[in-house]
Amino acid sequence: MTPIRLMRSFATVGGWTLFSRLLGFVRDVLMARFLGAGTVADAFFVAFSLPNMFRRFFAEGAFNAAFVPMFTKRLASSKTEAEDFARDAFWLMGSFLVLFSVTAMLAMPLLVWAMAAGFGTGERFDLAVVFGRIAFPYILFVSLMALISGMLNATGRFIAAAAAPALLNLAFIAALVLAARLGWPIGLTLAWAVPVAGALQLAAVWWALRRAGFSLRFRRPRLTPELKRLLIIAAPAVLAGGVVQINLIVGRQVASFTENAISWLSYADRLYQLPLGVVGIAVGVVLLPELSRRLREGEADRARDAFSRGMEFALALTVPSAVALVVIAQPIVSVLFERGAFGRVDAVNTALALAIYGAGLPAFVLHKVLQPLYFAREDTRSPFRYAVNSMIVNAVIAVGLMPYLGFLAAALGTTLAGWTMVWQLWRGARPMGEAARPDARFRDRIWRIALAALVMGAALWGLAQLLDPMLYGTGRSLALLLLILAGIVVYFGIGIAIGAFRPADLRDALRRGTPRTE
Repeated sequence: MTPIRLMRSFATVGGWTLFSRLLGFVRDVLMARFLGAGTVADAFFVAFSLPNMFRRFFAEGAFNAAFVPMFTKRLASSKTEAEDFARDAFWLMGSFLVLFSVTAMLAMPLLVWAMAAGFGTGERFDLAVVFGRIAFPYILFVSLMALISGMLNATGRFIAAAAAPALLNLAFIAALVLAARLGWPIGLTLAWAVPVAGALQLAAVWWALRRAGFSLRFRRPRLTPELKRLLIIAAPAVLAGGVVQINLIVGRQVASFTENAISWLSYADRLYQLPLGVVGIAVGVVLLPELSRRLREGEADRARDAFSRGMEFALALTVPSAVALVVIAQPIVSVLFERGAFGRVDAVNTALALAIYGAGLPAFVLHKVLQPLYFAREDTRSPFRYAVNSMIVNAVIAVGLMPYLGFLAAALGTTLAGWTMVWQLWRGARPMGEAARPDARFRDRIWRIALAALVMGAALWGLAQLLDPMLYGTGRSLALLLLILAGIVVYFGIGIAIGAFRPADLRDALRRGTPRTE
């Protein structure tokens, strides 16, 4: 196998993810304008969350944890063996998901009730059921896409898998524009855009896989001994993914008892997902196959270097993002969303949720860095145990504080559960040896990164006070842009001055290895 050039691969995946998330911003701005935070918006967000929830069960959880290391191991010895293993997994998974999708569509009223009991039996509930039945087949397409993406990532080909999610946002944007111009029902149009986008995403990675020299031609689904091993390893990861989704269900249940709260949390979620997606997904996607390969070959030093550089890259971009989301949450939400059907009350409540999520952003990203330490060793049971403990923390905080904090208890529960998960993953990795311990370079730089981020936060707060008339009046987009640019300049200027990072390190990293990113 060709060595993966880590920093370049991080940048490749992160860049395409950034592009997708920027399209997502355009989508969210349009949704805020046309839907606001009303009945149709609440119903759509619940409906769309259902296939996304189960996607994390079957795709992101199981196959990131189990399929990628097993496929990587077989690819190292025989491409034919790896291809046969992937083909069996693809068609078995596809058959199961068809049956599962049909069952879920029939049981949609029960699923909507489980997600948002506060909807009662009124219009929001009925709309969510209709939207959910239309959108749910998305899980079939996106889960199969995840499997193919795992194959591409294991071979060092990251572009297609990283770019495919942008098709979902493009489909949403097209749906919103067409609905607005042609007078179509916006909620219904968005619901139909979901499975269409899923089919396009699957087609994109399928084409990339064919270009890479792999074939997944039809084979009668069969449960081979290798797939039984895959299911054994994947089962705890599926359960762990289920625990994470229970956290989301708890949050939505708490929010469903406050009018428009699900929409507020959803818009806030979209904003903090930008740095989470760009950094966390990039590191997690690249790090897992690299660690699997290094550990299999007994290269503990290189595994430690990969882990440490992943941590360093993640925190260097995440810590300042978290500080910014906490310090200038209100201007961000106001400038991006406060227009049309999205009013001042919506902006204030969304900003409060965003600030709380922002405080948990480093934890959410560190999940993506720490979990590959376990998955590369085919250990999925430990993350499952940790996820259960985090679920308990989330439920106690969200439900217990709901009478005092309202819908914000859901955001606080999510953040504190995230930090609980990180602490467990970090503590549990101690027996793994040197490969799971950050090196001296990381330990020297982490405090410098934190200091540069704090200085940037102070600068952002001061500048926001000066620009307050512009941020909430004419020229607010320009004012927000000035805030962002000032934050970037201050952070990287201070960071370079105190040695938090050096441009030479990035240039050196980009020269290592011969990547495949096609």
